[in-house]
Amino acid sequence: MITIRPAGERGHANHGWLDTHHTFSFADYHDPKHMGFRTLRVLNEDRVQPGQGFGAHSHQDMEIVTYVLEGALQHRDSLGNGSIIRPGEVQRMSAGTGVVHSEFNPSRTEPVRFLQIWILPARNGGPPGYEQKRFETEMRRGELQLMASPDGAGGSLTIHQDARIFSAILDPKQRVRHELAKGRHAWVQIANGMIELNGRALSAGDGAAAGDERRLELAGREPAELLVFDLA
Repeated sequence: MITIRPAGERGHANHGWLDTHHTFSFADYHDPKHMGFRTLRVLNEDRVQPGQGFGAHSHQDMEIVTYVLEGALQHRDSLGNGSIIRPGEVQRMSAGTGVVHSEFNPSRTEPVRFLQIWILPARNGGPPGYEQKRFETEMRRGELQLMASPDGAGGSLTIHQDARIFSAILDPKQRVRHELAKGRHAWVQIANGMIELNGRALSAGDGAAAGDERRLELAGREPAELLVFDLA
């Protein structure tokens, strides 16, 4: 079964410096029908204006993955990490017992657009941790590239949950397939463009939950970028 979450039905808030859409309940947006999907708890699409950002704030017991689509995002945290995240780079921060971080748009002229993803950890109270890696466009063009996994397979980021995150860039008529093992579920999120998922059209901002499906067939209808979450 494929259940579509249309982009226009997401929660939305515009704070001036931040324009944000929430696929699942987050902050002041609460919808009991959309509290997450399996261990995927938060999937926000954020646009932050030049010179603006999220000041220092704390998290606990969450796997936080940041996926930049446009612009650049500056990260700093209480673990001593400082970096700039650009398109093609993915960051994983395990909050564990507690971490303080800030996210800032260092550009004076260009906004930054990114997906912020929270996944519930398998166990609470673990040590905080941080990783950042680059996944080149050609690695993802016409292919599902593994970006995060429980064991860091294939050079992916390591997340502390039985979950895998893939990314693909599809040209029109390009196709990729993802097999789901028995008992697994998937969430597909369209970052840019338009695709078909098992014959159903999805556009930028749309998401789709897949349950009781053995195979995901993804076909580009126009140039597209997407994420696939394979979840227990």
